[in-house]
Amino acid sequence: MGKSQSQLGKHKDESQDALTTAGEYRDSQTEEDGKTGDVSQFPYVEFTGRDSVTCPTCQGTGRIPRGQENQLVALIPYSDQRLRPSRTKLYVTISVALCLLLSGLAVFFLFPRTIDVSYVGVKSAYVAYDKEKRIVYLNITNTLNITNNNYYAISVTNITAQVQFSKTVIGKAKFSNSTVIIPLDEKQIDYTVPTTIADEMSYMFEYCTLSTIKVHNIVVSMQVTVTTSYFGHSEQVSQEMYQYVDCGGNTTSLHGHMQVYQ
Repeated sequence: MGKSQSQLGKHKDESQDALTTAGEYRDSQTEEDGKTGDVSQFPYVEFTGRDSVTCPTCQGTGRIPRGQENQLVALIPYSDQRLRPSRTKLYVTISVALCLLLSGLAVFFLFPRTIDVSYVGVKSAYVAYDKEKRIVYLNITNTLNITNNNYYAISVTNITAQVQFSKTVIGKAKFSNSTVIIPLDEKQIDYTVPTTIADEMSYMFEYCTLSTIKVHNIVVSMQVTVTTSYFGHSEQVSQEMYQYVDCGGNTTSLHGHMQVYQ
């Protein structure tokens, strides 16, 4: 009897060892399958305890019913970074301020300003005579001051000049030499207009060659047009003035004073 009980206990121990070995084998196989398997294959599981209830939205399935995407509201923690106030308004304000500043600077520096042209006077006058034809040849050199008030360079493309005496045009000239004036600078330009006093004004020959008169001044009208260009835009500035010119001899002007050379 005692031998049979010991054999029965021995069989029970062997069967328990076999069950334990089989369970460990199944557990190891399950762990290996879990490692090699895709986690996404596991279904949604909601763990409910004594103080918890099943989610009424998904009913424990982990899926939102189709058609309710625009009706449900998601709750996120207060500490979530998405709830932190963004600096969008600050960035937009800074961008707008920079754009306005750059636009203002561009308008200030690129806005076209007036180009001042001032007539300085007659720099020199050289006289020649044709006694047979009673003609007076008078080459008049004038001086202009051109001021660039812009913040960019301009180009003086041409200068057109005309001289009138007694409402009659006695000389014309056009100069197309391009001259560049740098920003906020002034340049002095000389130009010469050859004139001829003849035909119906031949009586002026006797006046200009009269030896009893020391200075033979005549009044002439000086008309000048200056054409400037910048950024593909052309601008014209005209001047008209009256000057005394000595037709009895060569003259030159120094600092506004006339010196006569016979």
